[in-house]
Amino acid sequence: MIRVVMFEDNKNFRESLALYLAGTEQIWMAGSYPDAREAVSIVKKLKPDVVLMDIQMPHGSGIAAMIEIKKAYPQVKVLIQTVFEDDDKVFQAICSGASGYLVKSPNPELYVQAIQEVYAGGSHLSPSIARKVVDMFQQQFVKSQHTFVDLTRREREVLSCMVKGLSYKMIADSCGITFHTVCTHVNHIYEKLHVNSAPEAVVKALEWKLV
Repeated sequence: MIRVVMFEDNKNFRESLALYLAGTEQIWMAGSYPDAREAVSIVKKLKPDVVLMDIQMPHGSGIAAMIEIKKAYPQVKVLIQTVFEDDDKVFQAICSGASGYLVKSPNPELYVQAIQEVYAGGSHLSPSIARKVVDMFQQQFVKSQHTFVDLTRREREVLSCMVKGLSYKMIADSCGITFHTVCTHVNHIYEKLHVNSAPEAVVKALEWKLV
């Protein structure tokens, strides 16, 4: 079971999403809270695998809370969620250790997919956020040389889907493979590109013309 804790100040949204996740197979909804003032203590007590963190809440920033959580428990995956697509906040969240960044959606299944992806070792980005992250990483880390990377045909196919901002489930459907196989290919891609996240992999794919 994937243990999940959520910090979200919108009461209706928090309660409805928590109820849906609690009824989802393979997910254990360990707790949900209206702010992140005691985030580190809560994580210590409930030991979640994945934390859903709203970016703007009363009594403190979700990004600040995430940084404290990652400092104390680096193994915990944190998914940032927000109604905004502010470039600075997106970049700050990704660089501070977020495993994914979700634009809030009324479709709870998107959260299930994102939780499963980051738990499996991947990184989830909403398509609109993925494009922003690519643009920002290109501006911040422009590289001048091309490096040869020995990717298999299937790895290039998966990487191409990542560049398009597809979720792991969508990649699996597009390539005709299982979710687990997608995770395996992504891990191999990370190793070969010497990266630790999807945004970095996408940037190198574009800069080195791998897809």
